[in-house]
Amino acid sequence: MNISIVQARPDFAAIAAWIPQGASVLDLGCGDGALLDYLKNTRQVRGYGVEIDDQNILRCIERGVNVIQGNLDEGLSGFENNAFDFVILSQTLQATRHTEALMKEILRVGHEGIVSFPNFGFWKNRMQVLLGNMPVSRELPYQWYDTPNVHLCTLDDFENLCAHQNLHILGRHVISAGKDIQVMPNLRGSVAVYRFKRAD
Repeated sequence: MNISIVQARPDFAAIAAWIPQGASVLDLGCGDGALLDYLKNTRQVRGYGVEIDDQNILRCIERGVNVIQGNLDEGLSGFENNAFDFVILSQTLQATRHTEALMKEILRVGHEGIVSFPNFGFWKNRMQVLLGNMPVSRELPYQWYDTPNVHLCTLDDFENLCAHQNLHILGRHVISAGKDIQVMPNLRGSVAVYRFKRAD
């Protein structure tokens, strides 16, 4: 995998750090298959991607990534319980319409879930809102009128959702400009990555 991919998507390395060699993975909203390709090369994972866009599916096939066409908002009924070690939702959470239902499905199909998303609470986003505009950034590259994002959230919002659904957070990486953010992450982090499972 070209290092520029990881520079463009620092959440890839954070996700890979949690995945053991040879794990089974389902990547929801897998886009062009870049994450699964990365995990195949670095962690020798086995698995599938789910994607709705025809062009992205073609790109997955060109990469040699197993992909199934599907709409995440219709659920994951095609997959059995506990079919995968990990179910990943990378930079797609904010574009899902039925977020609560999908979080439940992630942990029905997988033993653990990993989610990454742009942090709406990042200080640069807050400044744009204070100045009267919806944020536009590398992580949120769309204008308000053409964005696929329907449920933007902050770190605190996501953690409240996990508490509401009785999910146990196993780990968190908060990233800005490719660096881990430890101090005031909800203000200073542009991307969040969470690992979670059902609470015992």
